Order: sequence, then structure tokens, then C-alpha cells
Amino acid sequence: MPSPFLESVRAEIRLRGYSMATEKAYLGWTRRFIYFIDKRHPESVGAGEVKAFLTWLAVEKQVAVNTQKSALNALVFLYHKVLKRELGELGFTLATRQRYLPTVLNPGEVQRILNHMRGTPRLVVELLYGSGLRVSECLRLRVQDVDLEHFALNIHDGKGRKDRRVLLSRRLEASLRGRIAQAIELQRNDNLQGVGCSLPAALGRKYPNAHRSPGWAFIFPATGWCAHPLTGVMCRHHLHPSAIRKALHRAVAAAKMSFKRINCHTFRHSFATQLLSSGTDIRTVQELLGHNDVSTTQIYTHVLGRHYAGTESPLDRL
Repeated sequence: MPSPFLESVRAEIRLRGYSMATEKAYLGWTRRFIYFIDKRHPESVGAGEVKAFLTWLAVEKQVAVNTQKSALNALVFLYHKVLKRELGELGFTLATRQRYLPTVLNPGEVQRILNHMRGTPRLVVELLYGSGLRVSECLRLRVQDVDLEHFALNIHDGKGRKDRRVLLSRRLEASLRGRIAQAIELQRNDNLQGVGCSLPAALGRKYPNAHRSPGWAFIFPATGWCAHPLTGVMCRHHLHPSAIRKALHRAVAAAKMSFKRINCHTFRHSFATQLLSSGTDIRTVQELLGHNDVSTTQIYTHVLGRHYAGTESPLDRL
């Protein structure tokens, strides 16, 4: 039986229109915190226990900085928005395990992997590499988000709840036209059976017939129906990311590149480094990636070695 308290946290998250991924993360960290405080109610503890939990994550679990930040954001939301309490200055121990420099692939390596992929997984990976998308952004693409006239994609509600417009490779025009036709046909068949594509709950209420519009069809629909997580209505969601991850894992093994840490995000990293290496301005790359701060984008200059541009190795002077 669901915990009434966690359900109240869930309701507060949905009231603010946060994504399902954020909801899952916040509820997960709330559960971990409750177990950390021996299943006491969070209202009975305060800043001291929160500080101890964040310090425990850094010292005992040796989590990465971003993992600790995720836990902090969840607990700040819990206390500020749900329990209506201020935590004040916490002064916890900061995690020191930094992020790895991202793995990047050169064009030849990308092609080696693509040679072992077919169908939907290949097209998804081509979009990740060609447009710098996150896998979730790619799988959420709908027919109306693809602009084949200007070769661009409209990304809605990306990380940080931001919209942006990104470039689209001309090489994918034929594949996307075929995919769009299949998506529209599948939606028509679903509509005949009283089922449509999944929509944000508020939009579905405002436009009750939107699920019949071809523009709302997912480019990469799931293979079956499911109950909408918010409304419980049967619908067709987009393909789950695990399908792409499994196909990519097989392709990497077939390409004999398992010695590298390659995942779906690797192609977004490779997109950024390829643009920077070809002379694209870092602000343009920042905008295409949807980063809030250019310092996030600057990690790719470290990958390329441009953070020490103009510096010559002493060995080269011998």
C-alpha cells in the first residue's frame, strides 16, 4: 500500500508540473532519507539530519558531486514545498568525487558502431550524434517537432524545463519521412480502437481530441499500450530508453569497442566536441545543447585540450 506521506509529496511535485523523471528521483531520495533516519517522519527531524545524510553520501558512499546535488535538491523541495520549513545553512561535507571527463568518439568510431545497428535504434543514435540530443529528448519527439523544411528539431521541456531548437542532419530526411508516415498510420489505427498517444495531463484536458491529431504522434512510439501514469487512461507512450541502450550495447560489442565507456550520452558528447573541433563558437554549442551556463559546455574544451591552447609540451622542444 502506498505511503500517504509519499503520496502527498508526489501530489506536490505534480502540482508544480515537474517531469516524471524528476518525480521519480525526488521520491527515491525521500525514501532513502527516511530509511537513513530510521523510518522516522521527516517532520520530526530537521537540518541536522539532512546535513548528516548529505555528508554520509559524500563520505561513506563516495557519491559524485551531481549525485549529492540531486539529493540536496530533493530534500530542499521536501522541506520547503511539502513541510513548509526552512532548512537554513546546512554546511554539509561536499562530495569530492568529480565527474569523469566524458568519453567521445571520432567520426570513424561512430560509423563503426552505426554499421552494426539497424532500424529504430540506428535512427535514434544518428539523431543523438547529429543533433546533440539526450536520449529522452529524442524519444519524446512528435511529428510536429520535426521541421524538414528548415532541417531543425524543436525540443520541448528538455532538462531544466527548457525549450530549444536544434539542427537536423539532411542525411536523415528520408528516414524521418518514412518514420513520420509510420507513426501517423499507427496513430490512426489506435484511434479506431479508442486509444491515442499519451499527452501531458493538463494538455489532454484542454484539448481532448489532441490525441487524434497527426502532429501529436510520437516519432518513436512504444510497441504496446499502457495506462497513463497521471490519468490511468490507456494510451501509447514513446519507446522506452532501455530498448535503445540494449541495442547500443550489442552494437558496441559487435564493433569490438567495449574497452570504451560508451552509452547513449556519449553521442551527445561527441556532437559537441565535433562542433568545437570544427571551429563552432562555444556559445552556439551551449545553445544547441541547452546548457544554462557556458562553464558546463567548457568541459568539452578539456576533452579537446583547448583549455591549454597555445601551450607547447617541453618534450616538443628537444
